[in-house]
Amino acid sequence: MRRTTLVTAMATGVALVLTACGGGGSSDSGSDSGEVTFWDTSGPNESPVFKKIAEECATKDGYKVKVETQAFDGALNNYKTAAQGGQGPDVFRSEVAWVPQLAKLGYVADLSDTDLAKDTSDFLDAPLGSTKYEGKTYAVPQVTDSLALLYNKQKLAEAGVEPPKTWDELKAAAAKLGGEKAFFLNNDAYYALPFIYGEGGDLVDASAKKIVVNSAENVKALETAKGLLDAKAATTALDATNSYSNMQAAFSSGEAAMVINGPWAVADYLKGAAFSDPANLGIAPVPGPSADKGSAPVGGHDYVIRQGTKAKQSSIKLIQCMASAESQATIAKELGLLPTRKSAYENADVKANAVVSAFEPVTKTAHERPWIPEGGELFDPLKVGYADFLAGKKDAKAALDEVAQAYKDKVVPEYSIG
Repeated sequence: MRRTTLVTAMATGVALVLTACGGGGSSDSGSDSGEVTFWDTSGPNESPVFKKIAEECATKDGYKVKVETQAFDGALNNYKTAAQGGQGPDVFRSEVAWVPQLAKLGYVADLSDTDLAKDTSDFLDAPLGSTKYEGKTYAVPQVTDSLALLYNKQKLAEAGVEPPKTWDELKAAAAKLGGEKAFFLNNDAYYALPFIYGEGGDLVDASAKKIVVNSAENVKALETAKGLLDAKAATTALDATNSYSNMQAAFSSGEAAMVINGPWAVADYLKGAAFSDPANLGIAPVPGPSADKGSAPVGGHDYVIRQGTKAKQSSIKLIQCMASAESQATIAKELGLLPTRKSAYENADVKANAVVSAFEPVTKTAHERPWIPEGGELFDPLKVGYADFLAGKKDAKAALDEVAQAYKDKVVPEYSIG
């Protein structure tokens, strides 16, 4: 999987109003087809494992499952188009930011009165937060993720430096790591969040319905990121279009000593020349303005059930099985993806997975994103503003003021700025 800007365009025109209750216990009394279609939005490195687990779950519990892969970039729009016409999968692997949007549109079932919502104490708090909308439960956490500092152990050892805990330490280390080759700074919006959260900033204050993306904290955050470029301690892409692929290539080949990325990227890195020995890949918490202020966003995926499915009970069984601690341990062992259940981290195979063990501390300090229907749409304006600022086209305040106005005009018009 590749984490790029999350494009989640809201449906336009007349909102669909569904008359069905959607997910309560009283709506589960109808017949069940016993055939579940599951749309898996993971990439080629992950989909065979999810398919195998889904099929094993179906065999064990006595229903049929058809696993269909959907390219991540087009999955949300494909799902909305299908669900609007009463079609599409019974179970959908949704990016966490999509859940409140789909719930507001009425495209996913309310699971509050089902067995899926009865006991959630084993789930980590942050990913569990992504399953809620207006006090109701619409999803079950599948995998969680966040961002960490990934580094080339050999390069840092040869330079005699430790993984930096602060941005100033990164600047100091760069002089021994080839200057700009020390760190590749991805200029995409999602990767601005460690700088923003580290300074105590955010994009919006959902509880107060305020746009805060142009706060003084965020101005400082962006200036910190550009300061790495100005100090010749990092390099970035000339535009935002190729930034992620350029970062991947630079780190995989050994050209860049450090990057910030998530667990989904590890499989691709291990195919690169720099990490033919997997032990050469180091993982540490993202730096911050001080050693105790590094912070990265909560990401990941949830399972949702389509509103109006004719396989509701079978879909519930599939999710119960795929989201179990046993299934999550298998996913962590084979793919290095992070469980959303606390108990899964106690599994011996999970503890033995170097990637999961390294990312586990990161999940404990990960910063929740705004779980609002428009949450995914906050990234496109920030992507433009962040890239323009890093390229020297605008100063930080002007760039963020434009982002704030774009939020007001196009994303959350009911919010105030400031």
